[in-house]
Amino acid sequence: MPDWPDDAEALDAEQRRLAALSPELWTPPLGTLRAAGAFVAFARGEQGPGRPGDHEWVGAALVAMPDVRVLAQAVVQARAGARYDRGRLALREGPALAAAITALGSPDVVLVDATGRDHPRGAGLALHLGAVLDVPTVGVTHRPLLAQGAWPLEEPGASSPLVLGSTEVGAWLRTSAHARPLAVHAGWRTDVATAVDVVRHCVAGARTPEPLRQARIAARVARARAEGAPPEDRRIP
Repeated sequence: MPDWPDDAEALDAEQRRLAALSPELWTPPLGTLRAAGAFVAFARGEQGPGRPGDHEWVGAALVAMPDVRVLAQAVVQARAGARYDRGRLALREGPALAAAITALGSPDVVLVDATGRDHPRGAGLALHLGAVLDVPTVGVTHRPLLAQGAWPLEEPGASSPLVLGSTEVGAWLRTSAHARPLAVHAGWRTDVATAVDVVRHCVAGARTPEPLRQARIAARVARARAEGAPPEDRRIP
C-alpha cells in the first residue's frame, strides 16, 4: 500500500496531483453490487478537532446490494495521525480507513464519510482513498464542504446539484422522505451521476446507505466494548 503523506505540505501537494488526474470512469456491474462502507468513531471526548494520537475505531462492512447481505466486516483500532483540519482529513483518518477496507477483500466500490472534488484542492479523502486502494469511491456526508446547491424535492430518490465554482462536484440526495438530504460526492473513478446511482442502490429503508450504516454500527459497537459502555442502539438511521 502506498505511503500516506504525513504533513500538511506533502498532503496539499498530493491532493493537487490527484485532482489533476483523469482516471478512467468506473461502470457499476449489472445485478449484485458488492459495496463497502467505512466509518471512523473516535473515543468519547475526542470528537471534534481533536489532536494527534486520538483513539479511533474504524468499522468497515462489505454488503451485497440490493439484497442487503453482509458479506464481511472488519474493525481496525488505531491512533489519529493529526487533529482535524478542514481539507486535510486524510492526515487524521486516511491510513486507518485504508487498513479497514483492505481487510474486507475486493469491493466493487467504497462509500466513505468524506468529500471528493468538493474540496479546496479538488481531492478530498473520498477521492484520495480510492486512488491509494485502486478502487472506485463515493463520498457521503451530511453537508458539503465548499459546494453549494438548493435541496431537492421531498420524495425519496430526488437529487439536486452541488456546484463548486462552475463545476458540478456532487449532489444533494433525498434518501428518506421528510429527512434532511445527504451530500453525495464524486470520488475516485466516479462521476456525480454514478455516485448518486450507487447511493440510491445502497439505500435499504434508512437514511444512510446500508454499507456505511453497517460500518458505523461496527465502529460504534467496538468503541463501546473497548470503553466498557453499554451497547449502542443498532437501529441507527
